[in-house]
Amino acid sequence: GWGSLVNPTGVAAWPGSGRLVVAHDGKKRIHVFGPSGFCLRRFGERGEASNDIKYPLDVTVTSDGHVVVTDGGDCSVKAFDFEGRGVLAVREGFCLPWGLDATPEGEVILTDSEAGALYRLAADFQRGELKKCQRIRARLVSPRAVAVCQTSGAVVVIEHLKDRGPSKGSTRVKIFSAEMDLIGQTDSFGLNLVFPSRIYATAVAFDKEGRVIVTDVCSQAVICLGKPEEFPIFNPLISHGLSYPVGLTYTANNSLVVLDGGDHSVKVYSS
Repeated sequence: GWGSLVNPTGVAAWPGSGRLVVAHDGKKRIHVFGPSGFCLRRFGERGEASNDIKYPLDVTVTSDGHVVVTDGGDCSVKAFDFEGRGVLAVREGFCLPWGLDATPEGEVILTDSEAGALYRLAADFQRGELKKCQRIRARLVSPRAVAVCQTSGAVVVIEHLKDRGPSKGSTRVKIFSAEMDLIGQTDSFGLNLVFPSRIYATAVAFDKEGRVIVTDVCSQAVICLGKPEEFPIFNPLISHGLSYPVGLTYTANNSLVVLDGGDHSVKVYSS
């Protein structure tokens, strides 16, 4: 079950089912789990072949059931079918592709942390054909985690800001409309005004109502920041039992799934 994960980096829910997909640093990089935590499939060998995965940073599943992974090891985006066969690898033009999430239309929004950019990728995964890979935002600061609202099409991104001095830096959450207009943002400093402790956000998701949910590794918590129009409110959803939350997703039945890098586990919370 969950116990076989090594330094997990990304988690995604399979659309319309209770299955979960986790990217991690084991011998086979992608594990597909059933609703009870039983591992149904492992694929994505660690290695040098074109369909191998050198270092997975994030994972998502498209509406037609293809698993898409950002590979920091060779700066590519790789897609696999349910059997784990590699169907597409996109390498052109990325500096360090990091976070990704599927849109309701079956496209993929992804961040390039080093290029400071956000891309929209469209492909016919069945045929292994890339249709377009278009830069939709530039001049972001080390964007990493990203999520797409399945109802409104809004996009939320976490930027990692460098601090002057010895501290680890801080994070900023930016929300864009489906048309990629900036509609809300808040940073660690702004959240300090509504919440006493420092927040360092690592993962982000939208819940079914379109609220922005983030993991915070400083307080080892999962926090709701509200809908874009009320942004930011501060409502802790989970404040106990996490050690280093690095991934976040909602399942089809609206359970909240947290990937915990501290004890290499997947934690599922009913809503």
